[in-house]
Amino acid sequence: MRIALMAHDKPGALQTRIDNRDAHLAYIADTGVVEMAGPLLNADEAMCGSLIILDVADMAAAQNWADNDPYNKAGLFASVTLTAWKKVIG
Repeated sequence: MRIALMAHDKPGALQTRIDNRDAHLAYIADTGVVEMAGPLLNADEAMCGSLIILDVADMAAAQNWADNDPYNKAGLFASVTLTAWKKVIG
């Protein structure tokens, strides 16, 4: 099952994102369930959130992945949503 994780950073949290980026990317590599991922950008093209497509067994697995993401553990996000997603193109 594919799940779209959409996260928006807390205002002024760019340094938190930068400080935890290596751990976040290592977590993505280690878990092996991320199909696509990348940062959201604000009007100044600075990172301000994340869009991650997970390929997991169920919503509980997606929630577990989100809970253990180093970005989440560092308190980076103001909000996180998980939504079932169907790939049609790409």
